[in-house]
Amino acid sequence: MRCIMPYTSMATHESMNAAPTDLEEPIPFIRRRQVRLIIYAGLGLFVLIMVIWPLIAQLKDPGFQEHIAEHRVMVGMSKEQVLEAWGGPQTINTTFTKEGIRREEWIFEDWESAAVVKHRYLYFEEGNLIGGWFQGSGERLPAQSPANPHNPKPQR
Repeated sequence: MRCIMPYTSMATHESMNAAPTDLEEPIPFIRRRQVRLIIYAGLGLFVLIMVIWPLIAQLKDPGFQEHIAEHRVMVGMSKEQVLEAWGGPQTINTTFTKEGIRREEWIFEDWESAAVVKHRYLYFEEGNLIGGWFQGSGERLPAQSPANPHNPKPQR
């Protein structure tokens, strides 16, 4: 006598023998555990270096004496230390926040020639340097000159 298995039991039997890799989709590269761990470790290391590196420089020179001697400024310096390193600025803009915190913007001008000037900007909060930036070469536009300027001849 011949035994015929119903269709449902046959399908169940086949699905139990199928390899799990045949049914699952492959995991995308970026979602693999090792790849994610490497990415997170790299990002963590980057953030750690960005935070720790300036602190190490400050720990090596707590009074900023080396920086002042080399005419460099660093976040955390007082206004007096910046004055020792760079001298006085050409312009100081002062503002106050809603909380009453005094903020100052110091603008330094570096003239390379009569037409080319570079600017350095430093920002202070309550007397401590919190940041700054450098603006590259900006040329002054020449003044409008008359069409036929008078050029005196040198006397002999």
